[in-house]
This record gives sequence, C-alpha cells and structure tokens, in this order.
Amino acid sequence: MLKKYRLRDYNFILLFLVIGMMIFGVLLINRADSSFTTKQAIGVGVSIVIMVVLSLLDYHIFLDLKFLIYPGILVILVAVLLFGVNVNQATRWFNIGPITFQPSELAKVLMIVFMAGLLSDFIEKEQVSTFKGVGIFAASIIPVAFLIFREPDLSTTICTVVVMILMLYLAGLRYKIIFIVLLVLIPLAGTFLWYIQRPDQKLLNQYQVDRILTFLFPSEHADMNTQQANSVMVIGSGQLMGKGLSPDPDVVSMSSSRMVSEQQTDFIFSVVGESFGFVGSVIVIAIFLIIVLQCIRISRRAKDPGGMLLAGGAACLFSVQSFINIGVATALLPNTGIPLPFLSYGLSSLMSSAIILGIVLNVGLQPERY
Repeated sequence: MLKKYRLRDYNFILLFLVIGMMIFGVLLINRADSSFTTKQAIGVGVSIVIMVVLSLLDYHIFLDLKFLIYPGILVILVAVLLFGVNVNQATRWFNIGPITFQPSELAKVLMIVFMAGLLSDFIEKEQVSTFKGVGIFAASIIPVAFLIFREPDLSTTICTVVVMILMLYLAGLRYKIIFIVLLVLIPLAGTFLWYIQRPDQKLLNQYQVDRILTFLFPSEHADMNTQQANSVMVIGSGQLMGKGLSPDPDVVSMSSSRMVSEQQTDFIFSVVGESFGFVGSVIVIAIFLIIVLQCIRISRRAKDPGGMLLAGGAACLFSVQSFINIGVATALLPNTGIPLPFLSYGLSSLMSSAIILGIVLNVGLQPERY
C-alpha cells in the first residue's frame, strides 16, 4: 500500500493552499456565527490528517475498488432516504451523536473515484465514444443522480452530473457526440422551463420552482429574492478593502445583524466580501483558481488514465462547485444551496474534499517519468 516516493514530487503548493483555505474558513465561520467555530476547527484538524494519510497511499488501490465503491454509494444514498433526518422538507443527513453526516457530499467524491476507474478501462478498450461506453456511463450516473435528487438536493445533483460529464470529456469523448447531445439538450431545457411553470407540474418542489423563476424574472418575484439580495448588499458593504474580521465597533456589521440566514454555510462568500472587500474577494477567487490549476497540472503529469481522471475530476469538482456557490452569493445564478469548498461550515463537505485531495496528491507523487 505504501510506496517509496520522492519528496520533490509532493505538491506542497496544493497542500499548503488547501490547509490555508481551511484555516481561513474557520475564521470566516467564527465571524458569521461563533457557535460553529469549534466543530469546524476540529473538522479541519481531522481533514488535514485524512488528506496527508491518503496522499501516501497508492491511488491504484481506490481505482481497483471501483466496483465495491459504486454499490457503497447507492447504499448510503438509499439509507439516508429511509433513515435520515428530515430538516426543512429535505432528508439529506444522518445524525451520529453530535455529528451530522451528509452522504451526498461523500457520494460526490466517491463518484469521481469510481468514474476514473470506469473510464480508464474504457480508454484502454477504446470504448469511450461507443454506444456501449456512453450507455454504461449514463446507466452509472442516473441512479446516483436520482437518489440525490429525491432527497431533494437539486444543487448537488447538478454539480455531480456536470462533473461526471466533464470527466467523460476528459476521457476523450468525440466532439461529434457532444454536438449531438447539445442539439438534444437545448430544446429539452426550453421544455423543462415551460413545464415547471405549469401549476400541475410534478418534477420539482415549489420552492425550487420559485428560486428558478425568481432568477429568470426578478422584478416579478422580488419578494422571494430576499436572501440573495441581502447577500449582494452584505458583499457590497465591504467596498474596496472590507471591514476586517473584527470590525471597529462604530462600523455597522451586516453579518452580525444576521441579514443573511445560514451565512456560515452556503453564503460564506458574503462574509468574505464584507470582511475583505473587492480586493479580498478577488484574492480568494484567485486562490481557488490556483488550486484548480494545481490539480490540472497533476492531471497532465499523471502516468496513466486513471490518475489523469482522478486529478482532472477533482479540478472539475472544485471549479464547478465554487462557481455555483459564488454565483449564488452574488445573484448571478438561481438560489441553490451548495457549500463553498474549504470555507463553508460542514464537516461532510470538508472531509470529502480532503479525501479526494489526498488521492490527487498521491497521483502527483507518481508522475509520468520522461
């Protein structure tokens, strides 16, 4: 399980950037709601240990376990629907003592591992762009996406499906197939938007429909857009340089007044904007970009398709998830709950990110030798 590695191959830049972002996240959460600080700090410590340990384990072990990982994903997703805790009409969590566990967060990263193993086999057999290959790919995604959607968790469903499709593209899907799929999806998207506005539609919950319509027609649904409007106001209040994590008592703090509900989770970026202003927000986005680019660098140097897809899948996950979260916080996308990697409160998200990053770091420890 443990191999001899060269220290110079270890991507310390990626490791330290992620650890720094996790610690920074604790400070932001303390600023938003200090009652969550201790749990998040403990989660950061555990996540760092998980990440470092996994970075020293040969990633081929996980690829070889792909056909055990996939049933495991289905089991935990079915289990949460049957035995999970219902909060605000959503059944997404298990309560394990004082800890709340969200299986869909773990499923998201385990799907990257499974799909990396599956697609690497397709690459070797030249089946990526065949009817059989695309069929097996779709058949693997649909049950997982359906179970997450049933929780309901539309944002995680979309994020997971998009990441899987991007991994299929990385595996070498032909542009001809991509073009055909787009020709089908574009009219389907229009049909979807028409259907969800019907009073008898059964596809989405009403609150999900309201969020989509609020985004498409903000002037007609202004009363439903309070959370995003407040988030934009909080971000804007930071102006150029921000108010700092511990602002002057004479300076009005919108975060302290709880203008944004659950700010420590899905709207943590509003704390970044208020505390560090435009400059700080740009720096945080730039760090996310560097993390994604480091994953891409590892992917390009991987010695086999499995390693390439693991690192590439992680890059896709962090870029897509960050884009959705920041897009929602700044009202560029419809309001949908998804954590900002490393910064948002949530031990499931934090540890799941640590798992996939640990595996990616090991891919970097075994580069292709030229």
